[in-house]
Amino acid sequence: MRRSLSGPFVVVLVSLMACDTAESQVGQADGGAVRVPFVTDGWRTDFSKHSVPLDEIISGGPPKDGIPPIDRPKFDSVREADRWLGDREPIVVFEQDGEVRGYPWQVLIWHEIVNDEVGGLPVSITYCPLCNTAIAFDRRVGSVLLDFGTTGKLRHSDLVMYDRQTETWWQQATGEAIIGELTGTVLTFLPARTVSWRDFKREYPDARVLNRDTGHRRPYGTSPYDGYDTGSPWLFRGRSDSRLPAMARVVVVKSGAAAVVYPTETLAKEKAINHEVGETAVAVFYRPGTASAVDARQIEAGRDVGAAAAYHRTVDGRTLTFRADGDGFRDRETGTRWTFFGEAIDGPLAGVKLEAAVHYIPFWFAWAAFAPETPVYGM
Repeated sequence: MRRSLSGPFVVVLVSLMACDTAESQVGQADGGAVRVPFVTDGWRTDFSKHSVPLDEIISGGPPKDGIPPIDRPKFDSVREADRWLGDREPIVVFEQDGEVRGYPWQVLIWHEIVNDEVGGLPVSITYCPLCNTAIAFDRRVGSVLLDFGTTGKLRHSDLVMYDRQTETWWQQATGEAIIGELTGTVLTFLPARTVSWRDFKREYPDARVLNRDTGHRRPYGTSPYDGYDTGSPWLFRGRSDSRLPAMARVVVVKSGAAAVVYPTETLAKEKAINHEVGETAVAVFYRPGTASAVDARQIEAGRDVGAAAAYHRTVDGRTLTFRADGDGFRDRETGTRWTFFGEAIDGPLAGVKLEAAVHYIPFWFAWAAFAPETPVYGM
């Protein structure tokens, strides 16, 4: 049964959107003016510099940082987090130099950005519920360290972030600066995975988990977007690519400038896909048991949409070919058995860990809006 977003959340959102229909005029260096089709009060962004049509930017409802990013994240142990996280709930895994942190979607869904440092690396963990994009970025651009906030605006339904240092606006799905001083700059994507809490706590018992002590009162554990992923794209003005259903989840695997889309429906059937992204040999694994965060009011009760993980499948110069084997995977070349997390646990390569590939799992309509030329596996 299809449901649509309703209730107080939508009433407030529509009211806020109605307050952002005015236009602004901002000056240019040559003395002229540029029309900006939204209110620019409170911004020091250079709106005369932009790489996308400004009329593609629409209000998502909240004002600047109305969806508050987390700048001083606090963490629980796995044992502590297990008291408030359900086994099927999705959580972002980020690893750096032996340090592992988890970012539960039940917190991200209310904040969308976490500015953090993991293993000495400044990172932003970002999440757009309307596009289902959970992406990790390096916060450094050249010698400048950026902190990100939420603009309250969307483009193609996707979160538009801003950095507090230059107030440049950034497209979350692409990592590209689209308005302001740094227009044209692209953030560095970092490998991250979304898995179930059950799998996370078993694999990483010593990890630290972002907790709910955020300084904000939110009904963590619930979703304001219940029913969304069995409905239709929201706040999306484009026309969806008909190759796949608009709200189909797809795994986007990136390697440099190259990318390939793997439909999760196909992946769920094959369990392991061996393929190439550009010149990089990759393996994409599937595992059931992870709930959608935008299906049921209680996130843990969301329908099972599974989890996917992508890895480089070349080890010591040898390219491996994987197949599903029980609860894990096995490579054809050596017979070694591997976990969903890319670790060899039995066989000649025991102890080896596959290098994670940059990947995330957007809704098809969102990815196709930004990169319609991306090849789709199996098509």
